[in-house]
Amino acid sequence: MTTTTAPPAARTASGGPDLTRAALSGRRRFSNHLATAAIWFAVLLAVVPLALVTWTVIAKGAGVMSLEFLTGDIPNSYRRVGPGMGPAIVGTLLITGAAALMAIPLGVFGAIYLNEYGKQRPLARTIRLMADVMTGVPSIVMGLFVYLAWVLLVGEQTGFAGALALACLMLPVVIRSSEEMLRLVPDELRQASMALGAPKWRTTLTVVLPAAISGITSGSLLAVARAAGETAPIIIVTGIVFSPNWNLFDGSNTALPAQIFRNASQPFPGAQERAWGAALTLIVIVLGFTIIARYVANRFAIKER
Repeated sequence: MTTTTAPPAARTASGGPDLTRAALSGRRRFSNHLATAAIWFAVLLAVVPLALVTWTVIAKGAGVMSLEFLTGDIPNSYRRVGPGMGPAIVGTLLITGAAALMAIPLGVFGAIYLNEYGKQRPLARTIRLMADVMTGVPSIVMGLFVYLAWVLLVGEQTGFAGALALACLMLPVVIRSSEEMLRLVPDELRQASMALGAPKWRTTLTVVLPAAISGITSGSLLAVARAAGETAPIIIVTGIVFSPNWNLFDGSNTALPAQIFRNASQPFPGAQERAWGAALTLIVIVLGFTIIARYVANRFAIKER
């Protein structure tokens, strides 16, 4: 007849059960369950406000969404009911796109210099310090800077001035996030490429960047999302229009955040409806940027064989 004995870890030297280890194991299981419950509770606390905000925007903004709302001119009176947000949508895409074209390449090149060439040199440390300082600068301060440095120089408020302000806000985010992603690339990849005879610039271009493209894309997306939702610089440096202006360098312009602010601050039902519709449109645009960024990251990232 076979007898079952307790595991050695559960018995003392005299053969009896080890109550200390059993109690310790029980406390560990309890701590694990408690930590898991706390994590799920924190996730719930984070998801519930996000879900409520999303549901409120959809519920209040979906009722005014239509083709006329997306393409119609902005009413020149807040008292009027009806469309549209066409000029603000055009301005948002143009201004944010121009800002991304200026900030993302410059930020990625800056991150390449900091991580691959500059390292801990004085210039590299100075750039990192300035990037950290710029990350905490309020957007209205950046708007005032562009107003003094560009708008007063040119003599008019333009969409390009708004793109400059947003690019200045995006640049430090792109630099710091891209540098962190490049830092995560294993040095063995660089050494293997150079051992095969590839110069440093080619190693960076064909090995390091593809390995970090997913993280760089995500960091750039964060910068674009921040820029797309900024209000203060747009109000200060772009002016206001009621019909689409496709020229960033000539005449005033507007964007969805500015229209959300202006319409939501009015007590008239028509203006508030347009504010909710503009908020929903802005969320959809940011979601579109997210999908594109994910596609780019998956398309160009190095695949494991």
